[in-house]
Amino acid sequence: MQTLMLRKFILFSYLISASVALVQAQQYDVLIKNGRVIDGAGNPWYHADVAIKNGKVASIGTIPPTEAKTVLDARNQIVAPGFIDIHAHVETSIEEGPTAANFVHNGVTSLITGNCGSSKTNLKNFQDSLRAMGISLNIGSLVGHNSVRLKVMKAAFREPTAKEQAAMEALVEQAMKDGAVGLSTGLIYTPGSFAKTSEIVNLAKVVAHYGGVYTSHIRSEAQEVTKAIEEAIQIGREARLPVQISHFKIASRPLWGFSNKTIGLVEAARHEGIDVTIDQYPYTASSTTLLSSVPNWALADGDSMMLVRFRDPATRARIIKDMLETFKKNGRDNLEYAVIAYNPADTTQNGKSIRQINLKAGRKDNIETESDLVLTLLEKVTPQRVQMVYHTMSEEDVESIMRYRNTMIASDAGVARYMSGVPHPRAYGTNARVLGRYVREKQIISLEEAIRRMTSLPAQRFRLTDRGLLKPGYAADIVIFDEKTVADQATYEKPHAYSTGFSYVLVNGETVIENGKHTGKRPGQVLVGSGYQVKMAAKK
Repeated sequence: MQTLMLRKFILFSYLISASVALVQAQQYDVLIKNGRVIDGAGNPWYHADVAIKNGKVASIGTIPPTEAKTVLDARNQIVAPGFIDIHAHVETSIEEGPTAANFVHNGVTSLITGNCGSSKTNLKNFQDSLRAMGISLNIGSLVGHNSVRLKVMKAAFREPTAKEQAAMEALVEQAMKDGAVGLSTGLIYTPGSFAKTSEIVNLAKVVAHYGGVYTSHIRSEAQEVTKAIEEAIQIGREARLPVQISHFKIASRPLWGFSNKTIGLVEAARHEGIDVTIDQYPYTASSTTLLSSVPNWALADGDSMMLVRFRDPATRARIIKDMLETFKKNGRDNLEYAVIAYNPADTTQNGKSIRQINLKAGRKDNIETESDLVLTLLEKVTPQRVQMVYHTMSEEDVESIMRYRNTMIASDAGVARYMSGVPHPRAYGTNARVLGRYVREKQIISLEEAIRRMTSLPAQRFRLTDRGLLKPGYAADIVIFDEKTVADQATYEKPHAYSTGFSYVLVNGETVIENGKHTGKRPGQVLVGSGYQVKMAAKK
């Protein structure tokens, strides 16, 4: 009896010891085995295992599976850094959709919001709310010039007084101290369109002091695109800070094929020593509000004054005259190219063009009547907005811009409300579209180069010093996908479709997409700029 008990004790002790030894051997939280690693720097792929510990990449090499608590098999798949989308608009949609499903299903693990001049002006409150509710990806924010100008000057169509300029600079400085990664402008939108270059230069100088970036939706992407690019470069030159030109494009039919000239302007600036880079979405249509079809002067001083102008016959006729001149310059003889993504006043119009709606209403089939309809639609939704998809670009220019080595990939999208409206498919498909259509099918750029454009290049631009590469010590933001099947599924007609081919997406070492499905986890972090570090150092 004693011998039997002794044997049981020895066996029990052995099992305990073996369990302890196994736990001690499992020094990693997650191990990704058998994949082909593309590190994000543009280097060719290589076979290696990737180990993760405490949300960081701990080791890359040949690692036994017994050394990790969880093992993911990436056989026949690519293991790459998570994608960084540097041009997003989630500040008004992330609270409703903190899992950001349309982004993470597309391999995005980090994004920069607050673009095109529109952001939260109290960045600390925004960041605190993100931390409190939890988010599935990492989010950094710019401070938006339009939002700052609205807060100080409302929608005034004039230059700021010295006091107002100082107030705007103070708001920008506070945002930089709170962690903004830079300043954004939307110079085709009011009230940003009312600002002179000098106003922006002075704000950009504040941003430069805190190590930030200047990003711009430039004043024109159509007939005046050359002047608009030159203005962005001038701001970088005078304020001495990096410049990011947003969603680089040619949005005027008579200028299709002109992208080689506009890229040349960027290259000339870089040869001068000005740090200019660009980004694009891989589509021939843009998306913004219907207000963009109306001359800016008609939108001055807020919605109430806009409606007064719309309803005055003489002023309405002047507005339509200006609209027609712009349409003519851009080679448009009807508004078939302008499609409603979401009309809050009449959702039956979603997915239909202005021309279609005009004809259905029994109105004359001409661009003058269609222009009048634009104003009528806007009258019904103030202060809400009609969201549009505009088919304005050529495939030739999309491919030309993509070939340029300093082009990053960005969606220009917000958190999509699943099955609501008919939004631009870029909200769901941007990164997968590049990998499937432009890498695999059209071979415009290589796989390694595409991943560099989505990872280390944007991390470098926004000084995200521990992201964008698969490297020990870096954040374990990782995507695992099949290069042979990865594809966008969203179309203009049916945009609510998640991309396919992504097996796993990890954010800070936690699995957010597993076998193509969202886990519901929210391990994302708030990303902050170098000004935040300055503030922290000052407190010490």
